[in-house]
Amino acid sequence: MARLWGRAGRIPETAPRRPARHDRHGRAGRSSVVRPPLLPLDTRFDRFEIAVGGAAEFLRSAWPELIEVRYEIAAMPEHPDPNGLPRWWTSTAQKRIVLYRLPIERLTRLHRDDELHRRMAIEASVFRASAEYLGRDPWDLGRDHFHF
Repeated sequence: MARLWGRAGRIPETAPRRPARHDRHGRAGRSSVVRPPLLPLDTRFDRFEIAVGGAAEFLRSAWPELIEVRYEIAAMPEHPDPNGLPRWWTSTAQKRIVLYRLPIERLTRLHRDDELHRRMAIEASVFRASAEYLGRDPWDLGRDHFHF
């Protein structure tokens, strides 16, 4: 019998195969140095923030009185109102409109619970809060912008 590469004995016709998860050195597969890119974040807060930002930019472009107003998002009001849970708070002295995310998302009754109607409910809250800030009716805010 011939010796191959310093081994004694007979060479089997078929060598036992290692499991596929191991490489040729018998180690498990390793991850790459650079990880794959993460999926974009798509949380309820992100969707709420995008809806508020879009409606606020539309209103700022239509009403010069709202250009310097800060639109803020808070989870819940600090002190509940005796008349119920408020959806927003406005202050003309501080030029602020604070929208409360949880009451708007959870207490708004939707006739169809899908992404479009949830976004419309958020935008309607932004319009109503802005109308309260300006002392106007919410339908007056988009009066000239809906005639095509």
